Amino acid sequence: MSERVKRRYDSSRRREQARENRRRIVAAAHELFVERGYGRTTIADVAAAAGVATETVYGAFRNKPTLLHRAWDVAVGGDEQDVHLLDRPEMRAVLAEPDLVERLTRFAAVNTAIMRRTAPLLRALRGAAASEPAAAALVAEADGARLAAMAEHAASAARTGQLLVTDEECRDVLWSTTDGTLWHRLVVERGWSDERYARWLGRLWVAALVEDPGSVGGTP
Repeated sequence: MSERVKRRYDSSRRREQARENRRRIVAAAHELFVERGYGRTTIADVAAAAGVATETVYGAFRNKPTLLHRAWDVAVGGDEQDVHLLDRPEMRAVLAEPDLVERLTRFAAVNTAIMRRTAPLLRALRGAAASEPAAAALVAEADGARLAAMAEHAASAARTGQLLVTDEECRDVLWSTTDGTLWHRLVVERGWSDERYARWLGRLWVAALVEDPGSVGGTP
C-alpha cells in the first residue's frame, strides 16, 4: 500500500514539476522575444533563462515556432488555461452589459490589460516578420483572430439598438484600435498610465460608435 502511495506521490510531483518547467519556459521565451527579438533568440537562450536543460525545452515544445505560439496564447489569456478569450469571465461580463456606453467603457479597460500583456510581444514580432516566417504567420493569425472577435463584439453591440454605425464599421473601428499601436504610442512613448489610456479609449469608442451617448464625463 505504502509503495502505491509513494508512486502516486512521485508521479504527482513529476507532473507538477513539468508544469512548472513549462511555465518558466514560456515566461522566459516571452521576455527574450520582446527584449532580443524572435530571430535572435535561440532555444538554448530560453533554456538558460528558464533554468532548465535545452532538451527540456525541446521535449515540452518541440521547436521555437510552437513555443512562440504558446507564449502568445498565454499573453492573450493572461494564464495557462486553454480558454478562448471571448469565453473568459471578464469578456463575458463585457458582452452581457446591456448599456453600450458602459459596455465599451468596460471593454476599453479589459482591452488595456490585454495590451499590457501582448503589445510588446506583437510589436517585436512585427519587426521580425520580414525575415522570420513564424513571426509573420503568428502576426497574421493574431490579426485574423482579432478581426473575428471584433465582428462578434460589433454584432452584439448592434443587438442593443444603440449602435450609431453599421456592424462592419464598428468591427473595423474596434479592430484598428486594438492592435497595440495606440497603447504603445500613448502608454510607452508618451507616459500615460494604463488607467488614463483605458478612460480615453472608452470615450473614443463611445463618441464614434454609440447613438446619442450623452455625456461620458471625466478627463484624461
